[in-house]
Amino acid sequence: REKMGLGESIRLAFEGLKANKMRAVLTMLGIIIGIAAVIGILTVGDGLSGYINSTMSDLGASSIIVTLQEKDREAVSSEDMMSMMVMKQPETTDLMTPEMIAAMQEQFAGRLAATSLSESAGSGKAKDGRLYANVSAMGVNEGYFTVNNVKLSEGRFLQQKDDDGRRMVCVVSDRLVGNLFDGDQKQALGQEVLVQLSGGSYTFRIVGVYKYEQSAISFSTASDKDLATSLYIPLSTAKQLTGASRGYSMITVQAAVGESSTEVAAEVKNYLARYYRTNENYTVTAISMDSMISSVNSMMNTLSVAIAVIAAISLLVGGIGVMNIMLVSVTERTREIGTRKALGATNGNIRIQFVVESVIICLVGGAIGIVLGAVMGYVGSGLLKNAVLPGIGAIALAFGFSLAVGVFFGYYPANKAAMMDPIEALRYE
Repeated sequence: REKMGLGESIRLAFEGLKANKMRAVLTMLGIIIGIAAVIGILTVGDGLSGYINSTMSDLGASSIIVTLQEKDREAVSSEDMMSMMVMKQPETTDLMTPEMIAAMQEQFAGRLAATSLSESAGSGKAKDGRLYANVSAMGVNEGYFTVNNVKLSEGRFLQQKDDDGRRMVCVVSDRLVGNLFDGDQKQALGQEVLVQLSGGSYTFRIVGVYKYEQSAISFSTASDKDLATSLYIPLSTAKQLTGASRGYSMITVQAAVGESSTEVAAEVKNYLARYYRTNENYTVTAISMDSMISSVNSMMNTLSVAIAVIAAISLLVGGIGVMNIMLVSVTERTREIGTRKALGATNGNIRIQFVVESVIICLVGGAIGIVLGAVMGYVGSGLLKNAVLPGIGAIALAFGFSLAVGVFFGYYPANKAAMMDPIEALRYE
């Protein structure tokens, strides 16, 4: 009576695959493509989530964006960024005034670390003789540097006295110092630069140098020399140069250490909304970066899983291919099955042999697919500047799926082989 363990079944399965290499490879192709697609998509999804998280974290996890919101959109979730971004231009009378902001700061004294106010003053060039540097002039208050985590390299940041006096002073990037002062930051302090903007040419005195760090959301094809960096000037000076209104449609505040940014955001929103009770068009909304990150993560996870499920359909096609080839294999080896049964092999021995062969095809295909998917995912997430490898969970899921496909689609052909009549099988030509 023939005895046959699992090890013998695996050996026979590999011998069968070696005997028909091309057929085995073509059979595996559906499994390889399916697993590679699932792993690649999940890996790129992880990379994209990490990229978005790092981008938002750059803005500060404890930051709260306070913005005007049209009243007819109040039904939209406060976490819906699109409802904030796609908004008609408010009138000057609708804007948050400096008095409102000052009252809010007083109301939440101790609970807010800083309040960031900014005003664009246009783009242009900073010049010193024939040397130049491209700049984007930005009027900011003292709190801007804290909220946006700007790192000082030399000198000082802008202060309240600069804003009060509408001084013609600026804080520039180390890139600008590299272009105009050969990288000597100490020499740059106190120097005057001519800044040519669309509104005219102005002379500013440098009081500080900050370390330029490219944001994850900014993308530029310009060379280091031509890269445009922010040139910070006092907020009141910027408003005077541009003729901008006193108010703001958006400000950013930072919750103090130990405070829940989500709770502070809700309270700030309720406080400022009181000023807009009689306003027919606008109210105020506040969104914490924490809640925004959670919302984006949830959306990205759902999207990744949905796309991965669609990609997994190719695994179903691959599984059908495995079943088809296994049925052909059973038919081809009918006499072998009859011989083995005549020598004492049980139905269970035959069934296990063919299921093992099916599982090995799927597992080998799955392993190749995982490697291929990992490479694709790594390259794809690398293009997002956040290259990641697939997680253990994704690999385990892929292997489990391969195993399940092998068993599920291999069982029917294996059972057909096991149930053959040995006499009829031996007669088969």
